[in-house]
Amino acid sequence: MSVTTLMVPMRDGVRLATDVHLPDGPGPFPAIMERTPYGRAEASRSEITAADRTPARRAEIAAYFTRHGYAVVYQDTRGRYGSEGVFVKYLSDGLDGFDTAAWLIAQNWSDGRFCTMGLSYAAHTQAALGCLDPPGLVAQILDCGGFANAWRGGIRQNGAFELKQATWAFKNAALSPEALADPVMKAALAAEDIRDWFTRMPWKPGHSPLRHHPDYEAYLFEQWTHGAFDAFWQQLGIWTEGSHASYARAAMVHMSSWFDPYPVTATSNYGGLKQAGRGPQRLILGPWTHGDRSDTCFGDVEFGPDAALDSWAGDWRAYRLRFFDHYIKGTPLDEPPVRIFVMGGGSGRRNAAGKLEHGGRWITAQDWPLPGAEAVPFYLHGDGRLDRAAPAAAAAALSYDFDPSRPVPTIGGALTSLEPVASGGAWDQVESPDFFGCAAPFLPLSSRPDVLAFQTPPLAAPVQVVGPVEAVLWVTTDGPDTDFTAKLIDVHPPSPDYPRGYAMILCDGIVRLRYAEDPAMPRLRIPGEVTRVVVRLGPIANLFAVGHRIRLDVSSSNFPKFDVNPNTGEAEGMARRKRVAVNTVLVDAERGSQVVLPISPVGC
Repeated sequence: MSVTTLMVPMRDGVRLATDVHLPDGPGPFPAIMERTPYGRAEASRSEITAADRTPARRAEIAAYFTRHGYAVVYQDTRGRYGSEGVFVKYLSDGLDGFDTAAWLIAQNWSDGRFCTMGLSYAAHTQAALGCLDPPGLVAQILDCGGFANAWRGGIRQNGAFELKQATWAFKNAALSPEALADPVMKAALAAEDIRDWFTRMPWKPGHSPLRHHPDYEAYLFEQWTHGAFDAFWQQLGIWTEGSHASYARAAMVHMSSWFDPYPVTATSNYGGLKQAGRGPQRLILGPWTHGDRSDTCFGDVEFGPDAALDSWAGDWRAYRLRFFDHYIKGTPLDEPPVRIFVMGGGSGRRNAAGKLEHGGRWITAQDWPLPGAEAVPFYLHGDGRLDRAAPAAAAAALSYDFDPSRPVPTIGGALTSLEPVASGGAWDQVESPDFFGCAAPFLPLSSRPDVLAFQTPPLAAPVQVVGPVEAVLWVTTDGPDTDFTAKLIDVHPPSPDYPRGYAMILCDGIVRLRYAEDPAMPRLRIPGEVTRVVVRLGPIANLFAVGHRIRLDVSSSNFPKFDVNPNTGEAEGMARRKRVAVNTVLVDAERGSQVVLPISPVGC
């Protein structure tokens, strides 16, 4: 294998650092390309296997594929590591990817065909490229990324801002070429404590931990303050939905997981591109946190030896090679269109490592959502019941005070890149000093006065939920704006290992009220006005076992996963005031608030 480093010019003259790994022999070769902001020659934390926990450097991954006849191209994205230009997150990746692809297929070692791969940001770069339908693109593997609609998930979530963007910007500003070239900038960023800054929100331009790197601060505030779903959110790189009909006809794998921020992205792109008649589409959804596909324990919960992708794929390298070989070389590929890990069915005991054994198993399907799954409403009742029977009361409502100075703390769930402030995974929904924003006496979140908890009786028969989950709520507030959150929980019964039981988070969502009717046309509320809101909690697959309860928690904050609504109606990301809001959920016969669960036969 030979390796050459080149500076590949883009259409505006900016040159991007590119490593080309070529197999031995004369060629020409098909190619595999990955474009990353994390260093084209650096080790990738996710390039591990169940058998080998040492993260592989990209050169090692390249050597694996070159041994099988592929050229491998790694490139630093604009403004990162060895590449020239100014880094602006996400928005330059489509055109830069297209220019790189055009350069690639014109090389004398290229046979004119290429595939793409990559995790997270390197999945976003793939989707941006695919939207432009570049010549020669045969196959793509989008691992935990590829923004279907970044306003609905990934940057904002139905109006609320995902604060992982703030921690990511801070962490990566310190690794930027500008900081590495300027000792004063680097030292200034190192002197800031990001956890302390999370206690002092909202930040202000020029008065944030990113003030030492104005370019990174500027792009962060542009995302944070741009609330309405308008042309800004319909740009190349953050809105794949807008290009589904014209997307490349490449074969694709969309992969994500239940405790990753991108299962909505993966399922939306899978369904949208399949409906548009583009290339063959495959979907993989595991129980993992972001990129941790070879692990089996996430948060405080163990999902069993089968949870690792390695249990059926061999390992991630072998799976990618089989997929690329099928579409490049015509080798057989015995893979179903959809693989889903259904959580649940474990012993419920505490294992030797101190983790809850929740268990789970893989199922296969011909499509997503699962054919035959039934959307079943479970209604919220004034006495805290969650029931398939609708409320009988003519008028019933539950109100609470939402104080933005005391937000509900985030305890795990589907998130990434929030370290060192918060981490994702499956956790008991009980406050602890281990979680940001929690306070003594560290009681269950459901005990807070600003959390409405609705749960079924202990289940007499198992219930399998597989598919997208939505909460449809009828709500009011006494001010101009607020948020509503919903969280689906599997409540394990008390046991010798868990005498208080265990409330395991499955999925959650949020909606900012000003965007309830039309994301492009935000509207402040008239106090007391009744509004129907749909909180999309994301897709999930879980077996609620006999004796367990299905629970839905409703509130108005989930911090630090999302920014906190000040309830004042001020411009997004620019609020300077806070007010306590009286928020109300209606649970009557006429306006039956509910959570809609996709139920499939147990064992399917």
